[in-house]
Formats: sequence, structure tokens, C-alpha cells
Amino acid sequence: MGRINRRLRKMAADLFDLPQDVVFDLPRLTMIGDRQLYIENHRGVLHFSSDKLRLALTKGELEITGEGLIIRTIWTEEVFVEGQIKHIEVHE
Repeated sequence: MGRINRRLRKMAADLFDLPQDVVFDLPRLTMIGDRQLYIENHRGVLHFSSDKLRLALTKGELEITGEGLIIRTIWTEEVFVEGQIKHIEVHE
């Protein structure tokens, strides 16, 4: 059933020219250099320190590591992070 659902979503996204992050409930990351990161479509902060940020996703977690990380802005489904970003990893 899951495979059929994914195929239908993909066909709908292609047919209506919808972004796949919306159709598949995926995070959207916008990075400016290694200093700023804007993350949309997360499900909450799991951990935050000056060297690591872990966010819950619909399926898994997003882990950002770096130095001097600060959360500049946080909303229900959006986070804006500044600092020296060294590594971004998705864990499913």
C-alpha cells in the first residue's frame, strides 16, 4: 500500500507541477554559505546546544553540527540557525 501511495503522490506532483517537499512532507533546507541555515517542515527540536541541533522530521531526524550555533528564529515548522555549520545529516 505504501508503494502505491508514493506513486500516486509522485504522479500528482508531476501532473500539477507541485514541489515534492510539499507532496512527500519532506524538509526544505536553504543554506547561505556555512553561516546560515533555514529549515522548513520540521516537527520540533529534539536537542540544541552550541555545537549540535537535532530536529524531528516526519520520518526520522535532521542533525546539524557546527560551532557557535544559535537559533535566530523558530516557528511551528520553521527554524533559522546561525553559526559555523560543518555537517548536516538525515537519520531515518
